[in-house]
Amino acid sequence: MASAAGSKQQQAMMSLPSSRGGGGGGWTQRQNKQFECALAVYDKETPDRWHNIARYMGGAKSADEVRRHFDHLVEDVARIESGRVPFPRYSSSSSSSRGADDGNRSRYLKYQ
Repeated sequence: MASAAGSKQQQAMMSLPSSRGGGGGGWTQRQNKQFECALAVYDKETPDRWHNIARYMGGAKSADEVRRHFDHLVEDVARIESGRVPFPRYSSSSSSSRGADDGNRSRYLKYQ
């Protein structure tokens, strides 16, 4: 079972650049999602965790690549939690330009 720290790591993982990874090239969005699911299945108490996660991902990444990806994730979470990652600044003009579009988008919504 995944811990609370594991949950934070999984959430932060989705914000990682897809080029992160190591010797095997970048990580696609799909591979990141597979990795996230595998972390939920194989927690830190699982024997041969990294081999199991690599196998879960269909062999697209080696156990070493998976472990390095996780290590980068842990570093990213630590930076976020320590406040070393600034919050993004959104301009108010971008929200007002989206407002004109809202009327068109509502026709695609299903109301219950």
